[in-house]
Amino acid sequence: MTDTRKGPVLIDLDDDTAAPSPAEAPPVPDLTPPPEGAAMATVAALTTRRVSALARWFWRLLAALVGTFASIAAWNVATGLIAANPALGWAVTALLAAFLLVCVAIVIKELSAFARLSKIDALHRQADTALAEDDLSLARDLGDKLVGLYKGREDTRWGRDRFAARRDEIFDASGLVAHAENELLAPLDLQARREVEAAARQVAAVTALVPLALADVAAALTANLRMIRRIAEIYGGRSGTLGSWRLTRAVFSHLVATGAVAVGDDMLEPIFGAGLLGKLSRRFGEGMVNGALTARVGVAAMEVCRPLPFGKGKRPSVRGIVRSSLSGLFQQDKGPSAP
Repeated sequence: MTDTRKGPVLIDLDDDTAAPSPAEAPPVPDLTPPPEGAAMATVAALTTRRVSALARWFWRLLAALVGTFASIAAWNVATGLIAANPALGWAVTALLAAFLLVCVAIVIKELSAFARLSKIDALHRQADTALAEDDLSLARDLGDKLVGLYKGREDTRWGRDRFAARRDEIFDASGLVAHAENELLAPLDLQARREVEAAARQVAAVTALVPLALADVAAALTANLRMIRRIAEIYGGRSGTLGSWRLTRAVFSHLVATGAVAVGDDMLEPIFGAGLLGKLSRRFGEGMVNGALTARVGVAAMEVCRPLPFGKGKRPSVRGIVRSSLSGLFQQDKGPSAP
């Protein structure tokens, strides 16, 4: 006989324990790895990669051979043209001479840039010695050298006048160095900070908005090279091409040695809100991290290129630079403010 009863069926469970509520279920784990700033990590690896002695000798000998054969070929062409057509031959010889003069000028400029950077390093060491030994005469000599370094620059004229007005009234080395820092370097620190903010914003925007492969690495490398070169010029370094590359290697080597080429929620969450990196898209999160790492590189470049060490409380905050440069790239939704 078929049971034709209709309606709900009640099933009694033998276990008296209540079933767990869906609200008590653990959250689904997020298996997507957080942004790590892959572009800046690649830039750091490129700039700090050591070249073996064998590879250096290979490139040196190759450059010497290419230069020798090119010189011989140019000489033979010039002499042959002079013999066949004197007017054309001497014209080509004049072009070669002009090219050699330009090459010599470039070499002189690079050597001058290295000498300028060495002078900045010497001033930095002298400042450390004057502060450590509290040597007033050494501090006064340092102040005079700083005035000479920035002589002729209109953006430091007011600071040089203010420093000279009180130079002889200060009788301790730390006070004199602090006075030089406030009057001579404070305006330059502001310019350097703006360069760092612009570079961080550019790297973050390109990484977030340009989906092309290796575009973020190229943008990060060029932006950091340009930023370090501009910072060196602001502080009086006037680095050339080779000098800029040396500075870049020095800055990134310092960051890699101290483990500073890493950033995450500990830096960005206090600025953009807790858990932000987990809520952003992967590409936008990478842009934020690369921009924050660029800001960290910029602060390290300021420390390397600055002729005086940062006094107490004068070192720019990386978080402050990140906040001012990157906060405008992300508009966070905010609820009504509490009264």
